Amino acid sequence: MDILIWIHHQLADFFGLGPVFDMFASGNYQKLLTVDGFGSTIAPIVPLLLVVELLRGILLRKVKREDYQVPLLTMVLNRIIGTFLTIAMVGFCIGLFNRLAPFQAGLTWYGLLYGYVVWELAHFVYHFLAHKVRLLWCLHSTHHAPVAMNLSVNFAHIFLEGPYADFVRTSICMLLGVSPPLLILIMIIDSFWGSLIHVGENVLKEGKLGVFYRVVLTPSHHRVHHARNVLYMDTNFCNLLPIWDRIFGTYMEVHDNERIEYGITRPVKPYSVLDAYLGEFWLLGRDVWLAPGIGNKLLYLVMPPGWSHDGNHHTAKVAKQALQMQQASGTHAEASI
Repeated sequence: MDILIWIHHQLADFFGLGPVFDMFASGNYQKLLTVDGFGSTIAPIVPLLLVVELLRGILLRKVKREDYQVPLLTMVLNRIIGTFLTIAMVGFCIGLFNRLAPFQAGLTWYGLLYGYVVWELAHFVYHFLAHKVRLLWCLHSTHHAPVAMNLSVNFAHIFLEGPYADFVRTSICMLLGVSPPLLILIMIIDSFWGSLIHVGENVLKEGKLGVFYRVVLTPSHHRVHHARNVLYMDTNFCNLLPIWDRIFGTYMEVHDNERIEYGITRPVKPYSVLDAYLGEFWLLGRDVWLAPGIGNKLLYLVMPPGWSHDGNHHTAKVAKQALQMQQASGTHAEASI
């Protein structure tokens, strides 16, 4: 009986409808003007969209078991293991670094604008390192393992990635003067948008969101980020505002002649949560064990995925350079005809 109560609480927490129902029952709509009230109001949207996306895919017969099984089972695993880790890490970083900030940006329109630019920088740093440092990629790769894009991919994370992401993002925001209340508001907005951009083609075919495509990062942009195509690798690291992707040259739009293929570059065992969750750690451990010398062993931890001590690199950077050379030679060959 206890397990049924636990499942009930988990479902209620997943959909986040409790606070909304409480607000309707009390008639106290002033809560909408608070940070907590705003967050509670938008929280149910993405879980409900996930149900709509799944049901619509079933009706259209476009849903495959492998599209949803790994991310949803990963979500269940994470809810069991890591319920309190994010709150603990954010609180730790606020207490450690907030006092070191030279100023505090508060809950004003210009504070929100400044804070969001800083947040996007912090998110860019965390996300970039997650793709460029192999040990951190082991934490992040679970999110890229699904072979389809849909809202269930939101929940495909190894439980240790959250504390790492929160440490980097919260620390940078605190040091650059984003006040804790402003940070919480930004995290609510960013969590909602970061979930929404995983919506699949069953709900939004192109995912470009009309005029917003040129202003913010849309589901179309994020589908590019999840692609394993060489052309699309390591792009669109921001979440809402692509300012830092444009500055650092990692902004990418979908190409009409390059169909997106989702997943990571190695084959993940179908339906295997264990492989999606820990497969990259196993491969890293094998490479470290076989590498000659302590120096090479340490380099495997911090160098990009695909780096090899023997110089036979298969990193995203090397793959992109090879693709550019191939395209350039093809262009020269056409020009000489």
